[in-house]
Amino acid sequence: MNMNKNWQEWLSTNSRGWRLLVGFVCVIFLALFLHFREVRLEMLEVNTVAKRFVVAQIDFEFPDYETTIVLKNQASQEVGHLYQIDDLQVHDARLKMEQDLFRGGRWRATVPNASFEEMYKASDLLETLLLEARFTDPKTIQKICELNLPDTSYYEFIPPAEGELASLPEDIWQDIAAQIGQSDVFHKETIDYVIRTFQPHAWSFFRDGMLEKNLQMQLMNLIPEKMTKVQAGTRIINPNDLITPRHVTMMKAMKQAISESHKMWDPYTIFASLILAVIFVTISALYFRISQPHFIRSLREISLFVCIVVLTLLFAKVIEFILLKSTSDWIEQVRCPIIAPFATILICALLSQRTALFGATFISILLTVSLAFDHTHFLILNLVTSIVVIICSKRIRKRKEIFTICTKSWLSAIPVLYAFTLAGNQLVNAALFINVGASFVFLLISAILVIGILPALEMLFGVLTDMTLMEYTDPGSDLMRRFAVEVPGTYQHSLVLGNLAEICAQSIGANGLFCRAATLYHDIGKMNNPQFYTENQQGAVNIHQLLTPLESAQVIISHVTDGEAIARKAHLPQPFIDIIREHHGTTLVYYFYRKQLELKGNRPEEVDEAKFRYPGPKPRTKESAIIMICDSMEAATRSLEEINEQTLTELVGRLIAEKAEDGQLDDCQLTFEELARVRKTLVHTLLLSHHVRIKYPKKEKHKHG
Repeated sequence: MNMNKNWQEWLSTNSRGWRLLVGFVCVIFLALFLHFREVRLEMLEVNTVAKRFVVAQIDFEFPDYETTIVLKNQASQEVGHLYQIDDLQVHDARLKMEQDLFRGGRWRATVPNASFEEMYKASDLLETLLLEARFTDPKTIQKICELNLPDTSYYEFIPPAEGELASLPEDIWQDIAAQIGQSDVFHKETIDYVIRTFQPHAWSFFRDGMLEKNLQMQLMNLIPEKMTKVQAGTRIINPNDLITPRHVTMMKAMKQAISESHKMWDPYTIFASLILAVIFVTISALYFRISQPHFIRSLREISLFVCIVVLTLLFAKVIEFILLKSTSDWIEQVRCPIIAPFATILICALLSQRTALFGATFISILLTVSLAFDHTHFLILNLVTSIVVIICSKRIRKRKEIFTICTKSWLSAIPVLYAFTLAGNQLVNAALFINVGASFVFLLISAILVIGILPALEMLFGVLTDMTLMEYTDPGSDLMRRFAVEVPGTYQHSLVLGNLAEICAQSIGANGLFCRAATLYHDIGKMNNPQFYTENQQGAVNIHQLLTPLESAQVIISHVTDGEAIARKAHLPQPFIDIIREHHGTTLVYYFYRKQLELKGNRPEEVDEAKFRYPGPKPRTKESAIIMICDSMEAATRSLEEINEQTLTELVGRLIAEKAEDGQLDDCQLTFEELARVRKTLVHTLLLSHHVRIKYPKKEKHKHG
């Protein structure tokens, strides 16, 4: 509570030094936003027709997928056909060999030193080698060697035709014999015998398609991605060209090259961003100084405006990141996100529509020059939707109305998006529906964020929106129910005064709703001692007859300090507490002061006037001064015997003159012209509220004969 009070007091200082500090913070944030920006290039859609020339802005390389695919296809074509021997034929040859071994006649005479087991294993190994053998052309074997694959199973031999019988050349059998001999477990005679047994056979050959594809894929993977160089000034796209994936890839590569060429940490680049930020802030300050001098002098309003701008920039960066990094085809077609209405609603609700108009324009231009979107479409769409928000935000009394405002803003975006489609020589396309849907999503997110952020900003900066004020006028709140029950007379006085102050405030363009809400609470301090106030006294007993004039005055004055204590305990907003303290200013409790003078023989020097004055401070806003005037006038009219325009005009004039003469209106910024309007409105409203009713005759009882 203490920290919040100190914060609110700091916001109320309006010191030039603090305002300059807030401006400096704004410059830093703007400089960072302008400096760390994405590169913006025209977004191209595949299968659309180019409208203009696109020229390379910088030297760059791009992955040439089309050329790479051609090179990979060429590499795959370098793999020839691969053939293998029919498995059944090999198994049949092996079976005959086994039968010969079992008979044991001829082989024992030819290979006397070999055992049966050796002969069996040699024939088994030969069978395996024949089954694993693949036959192809020399070029394919060379490619296999380049892949560093084992090449012992590959042989240079092309069968005459697939499925036809053919014998293997002598050199292949020699290679196979050499492979068997590498094991050093077979006699040479054993190897020669086994080879001679299999060699006379004619074999059928079939293509190994699976192995061919595997080799082709391995060769294609060896081909590196082809990078094509493009020099600055080279024409990339011509008008009426059909946009292909190659064009899109080139644009992305150029964007990446431009981004890398932007030296983020170069002192000149940083200084350039800083200069632009200073220009933006300076122009804004000059505008507010000329058009809204009260704004530029208010630390609270400047800080709130800067806070909203910073929040909007962060919101924009998040959206930009999501859209640029997304790989979804649908999201890639979103060209114009709607961001500015987020800030516009906040400024309308927390500051004013006039400030919101400048804020919407300022933020739209700033986002246009900084974000990587279509700048023309983005600027138009955000300005149109923001202006519609301003038009529809004249009176936001309920939080759900924010959704209504965003819906109207979305409806205004639809014809704008359709105009963009027509400008692209298309009657309708899929991108139109995607952008209409995306616009709805952006505005829905904005509405949700605004509803969530508004209470935090209100509390942080001590600002009351019409929505919050309407919530405080609810008679069903705990404090209002207690107020109505414990001090019903004062409660009724507050209701009447609220309506009176609201009408008077509206007559000069002040915040009438605030006046009505604040006056409901301005006398809550009377709940501590309700019987001391005339409007709550019932019967003929006046408790002040038992007190001295000084004691009575102190009790009456105490309702201000008691009201402040009750308000703080109930966590009422600071502006309400200010009204409680200021609605009597430092005026004199004149009735009891006069009684004290009479007791002292009309000797003013013996009466301490300060003890009969309210603690103040004097009204510091127009609304506070209006409530003071209306409060005095509403109470004074009860003592008038005759109420007409003349008596009311004289009474209002006298009361305002007394307040002015006492210095109560010195700090409230009310002009003479505004005071005249308030006086006129006050008289007119009181006349209407005290209109004369006709007297109804008494109902007579008729005798029935």
